[in-house]
Amino acid sequence: MSAESTPEPAIPGESGTTGRHRVRGSRRKPRNRGRGVLVMAWTAAGIVVLGGTGAGYLYFKLNGNIKSVDIDSALGTDRPVKVDNGSENILVLGSDTRSGTNQKLGGGPDDGSARSDTAMVVHVYEGHKKASVVSIPRDTVIDRPECTDAKGGTHDAASGVMFNSAYTTGGAACAVKTVESLSGVRMDHYLEVDFSGFQTLIDELGGVEVTTTKAIKDDDSHLDLKAGTHQLDGEQALGLVRTRHGVGDGSDLGRIQLQQAFMKALINQVKSVDLFGNPKKLYDLANTATRTVTTDSDLGSVNSLMSFASGLKGIGSSDMHMVTMPVQYDPANPNRVIVREAQAEQVWTALKEDRAIPESATEGTATGEADGVVSAG
Repeated sequence: MSAESTPEPAIPGESGTTGRHRVRGSRRKPRNRGRGVLVMAWTAAGIVVLGGTGAGYLYFKLNGNIKSVDIDSALGTDRPVKVDNGSENILVLGSDTRSGTNQKLGGGPDDGSARSDTAMVVHVYEGHKKASVVSIPRDTVIDRPECTDAKGGTHDAASGVMFNSAYTTGGAACAVKTVESLSGVRMDHYLEVDFSGFQTLIDELGGVEVTTTKAIKDDDSHLDLKAGTHQLDGEQALGLVRTRHGVGDGSDLGRIQLQQAFMKALINQVKSVDLFGNPKKLYDLANTATRTVTTDSDLGSVNSLMSFASGLKGIGSSDMHMVTMPVQYDPANPNRVIVREAQAEQVWTALKEDRAIPESATEGTATGEADGVVSAG
């Protein structure tokens, strides 16, 4: 069916949901280590600039920057059925690698390990004019499936573990397997970005303008913002998307709300910059983006990314509906959340059927109480 013959799904307005309060005094002391970055930054910015890097002498350098993982081979055929309705699902992760520059930005030991603290399922609707973004909280308690990593190693299933343990255990392939098991939705592509690349990308864009409705101060993420409008540089932007206890109830859910607001501001910033009128800025952004990103093997070349970009760069911030996977605080541990199964099923069914996510899917779910603290410009 053509895009012209299928109505574009509506983007629901924000619902007046309220979250449950955590038990006072039972919250963990936030760990002084790196948090997941807003990985959609690369989708919104890096991918866009690749569309202008067709010059032959740049191709081989940029192509050589890209790292890819053959997820399809690792996962085999035991996966959800690929829905052929013109839509695409992309799992976007933020990695916290414990080595080099990332160790300085993220904190923690320089042990070479990697974690993923930010995960988003980006659903691009048929026609590629609108998208829904579903954030999956890292602290969600799940049953992790058995999985095979990209090197052929197998990892046993585990019950009652945190969602982000999948990436730590088996890397990208295990993360994709876990998301597909959790949602029943086939992931068509995979994108991953790291801390240092995110910070550099924001600086090369000239910063991003956001407005805060209240002061945000978080020594762990090196963030100190008064209420008002700010042009955030890379370090400040990284602090904003990392801060956990600087806003709301101090949970990962509040941080997700900040990340979603920042994503919209970033998309607006990208559209306001005359990239094609400044070849050096265009090259610097493309070079940073390709060095920062890890993709699935189908996107592991400049040509593939350029083709992919043509289907995303027309989507503006007003065309994106952003939600958090429906969860509630875990009665057994207020520092964790558990899936609200019936409402989560509404979300995943909507994506499988290429429909807008209904407002009823997120009504009454835990939010982190940070909604409205940050807005675009």
